[in-house]
Amino acid sequence: MKTIVHNPFDREPVAEVPLIDWPQIDEWLSEAQLLHRDRHGWLAVHERIAILRRAADIMRERAQDLALQIVREGGKPLIDARVEAGRAISSVDLCVQALSDGGGHEIPMDLTEAGAGRTAYTFREPIGPVVAISAFNHPLNLIVHQVAPAVAAGCPVLIKPALETPLSCQSFVSILHEAGLPEAWCRFAPCGNDIAERMVTDPRTAFFSFIGSAKIGWMLRSKLAPGTRIALEHGGAAPVIVDNGVERAAVIASLLKGGFYHSGQVCVSVQRVFVPAAELKDFANDLGRAAEKLVVGDPADAQTQCGPLIRTEEVDRVERWVDEAIAAGGTLVCGGSRLSDTLFSPTVIVDPPESSKVSQEEIFGPVICVYGYDDIDLAIKQANALPYAFQAAVFTDRLSIANHCIQSLAGSAVMVNDHTAFRVDWMPFAGLRRSGLGVGGIPYTMADMSIEKMAVWNWPTAAS
Repeated sequence: MKTIVHNPFDREPVAEVPLIDWPQIDEWLSEAQLLHRDRHGWLAVHERIAILRRAADIMRERAQDLALQIVREGGKPLIDARVEAGRAISSVDLCVQALSDGGGHEIPMDLTEAGAGRTAYTFREPIGPVVAISAFNHPLNLIVHQVAPAVAAGCPVLIKPALETPLSCQSFVSILHEAGLPEAWCRFAPCGNDIAERMVTDPRTAFFSFIGSAKIGWMLRSKLAPGTRIALEHGGAAPVIVDNGVERAAVIASLLKGGFYHSGQVCVSVQRVFVPAAELKDFANDLGRAAEKLVVGDPADAQTQCGPLIRTEEVDRVERWVDEAIAAGGTLVCGGSRLSDTLFSPTVIVDPPESSKVSQEEIFGPVICVYGYDDIDLAIKQANALPYAFQAAVFTDRLSIANHCIQSLAGSAVMVNDHTAFRVDWMPFAGLRRSGLGVGGIPYTMADMSIEKMAVWNWPTAAS
C-alpha cells in the first residue's frame, strides 16, 4: 500500500510514499528494544552531538529545498516555510546545546541523621524506545521536535508523520542517517491508523509522543500499555483580551499574524478576541479591512500570506461553521466564503453566539471571532469557559491589567502585547485541560525522553 501526497493548493500529486506494514513495524520495535537493552551498544553523548551537528550542517546546505518541500506538501506560504526550515535547523542545534547544559546534580544526604555519611548524585539515561506521531501543519519542525530530542537523549525512535505531509519527515530521517546515525536508531514509519495504534500501544514502546487532534490523542492514551510514558500536544481556541485605549494599529498587526498565519492551521492560533464594547465596532472594522488586504493564493508565490487548507474537506467544514455562526446571529465583517476548493477567505465575525462551534471548538482555519465586553472579568470568565487551555494573550498599557490577566487567564503561557501563536523552540510549550499533557520545547522533551537515575554511596566509617 502507499499514500499519495498532493499539493494542497492545486491538488496535483507530488509524490507516492509506501506504507509500512505491521510485520516490519513489529521487527523495528523488537530491534529498538534490543538496542536499548544493550547498554554497551548505546551511542555515547559525543557521538550523538557529532551526528546532530552534521545533520544541522546538511540542513543548512539544503534549507531552500526543505522550505520548498514544506510548501509543496503542506501548503504553507513560502515566506513562512523558509522560517520553519530555519527553526528546524535551530531546533537540532538546541538539542546539542541541551546535551551540553544538561546532566545530573548532587543530592544532599546529611540533612538528617539518617542520611549522614552518604553522597548522592543523579545522571540521565535514555527512557527506551520512542514512538512518535506527528501533525501536518509544521511538517519539518514538528518532526524535529519529536525525533531530534530522542536521538539526543539516546533513544531509538520510530516516527509516523501525517500521511498528508510525509516528505519532510522522510528527508529529516534520511539526513540523520547521512549524518552518521545508524538506521536502526531512527525509523521512518508511515502507516495506516490501525497499524499506528498497534505500534503506540505495544508494551515495547517506552515513550509515546503525539501531536494532533485531542480526540485521537486522548483515545490512544487510554490504550497505552502499563508503564508507557506520554506527551500529548493538541490545540485549543486561543483567547486574547484587549484593554481599553491601547494603540490599535499595533494590536491589529499582531492579531493578523497570530490569527491568519498558515491560514489559522496552528494549535495556538488567535481565535477569540475580547474588546471593550465601546470600541468593538471600530476595532472589528479595522481588523476586517486589514484582513481583506492579505494576499491569499498559491503558497509557492513569495507574495502569498495565506495559502490553502490542508484538505478540501476542511474548507467545507470551515464554511459550514462560519455559515452556522452567521445564521445564529454573528455579524460577518469580512470574508466568510471559499475562494476555491482549497482556499477560504480570511474571515472576521463579531459576537457569534457562545454556543456556536466557532466559539466553542478549535476552528483550525482563517477565522477570528471578536466579542465585546463591559467587564474585563466577565471577558476572562468567557475566555476560560472552554475545556481547552494552551496559550492566551493580553494587549494593554497598564501593568495592573497585564498582571491581572497573567494570573487569571487559563493557560500555560500568557503573552503580553503579543499574539497567542508566539513561540520559540526552547521555551516550555504545554497544553492544559484537553489541550494536552506534558511539556514540549526541546529541553523539556529531552527530559521527558530520559530518566534521572540516582546513585547513593554509603561511605564506610573510618576505623578509629
